[in-house]
Amino acid sequence: MNSDRMIYLCELFMNRGKMNQIIPIASDHGGYEMKQFLIERLEDAGYQVKDFGTYSTDSVDYPDMIHPLARAIEKGEYPLGIILCGSGNGAQMTANKHPHVRAALCWNEELAKLAREHNDANILSLPGRFIPFDQAWRMVQLFLTTPFAGGRHTQRVEKIERLD
Repeated sequence: MNSDRMIYLCELFMNRGKMNQIIPIASDHGGYEMKQFLIERLEDAGYQVKDFGTYSTDSVDYPDMIHPLARAIEKGEYPLGIILCGSGNGAQMTANKHPHVRAALCWNEELAKLAREHNDANILSLPGRFIPFDQAWRMVQLFLTTPFAGGRHTQRVEKIERLD
């Protein structure tokens, strides 16, 4: 197989289903610039994006943007989402207040992959002030394309929902 054909097949594989997949994204002012970068990259890759705000670098309270996105994930409106704030911590804590939301704060590609593969995370939380934009994009790509492994991890994920 020639290299052009290989590239075409890889792109075809990576783009399967994206046209119908809408990725919700939200940030506070600390994650705004990275969010804008990721929106552009997502759209270039063929995804549709639902931007829950914020829409500038003006100081805001992250729960005002994160709660609506997490509520949409909770209701099943979107299968996966992306949230950002300066450290990623506050956004993740806010999102995880919602039932059926498993937001994972990730700082590198391996954690983003494992969050999906082992924990069935449905929201990726990124630290907008602490990682390079290109690294964040690689993390998003892994998060969106890595399936949940199931198996022994299923029971563990089910226990997250239970409070007993």
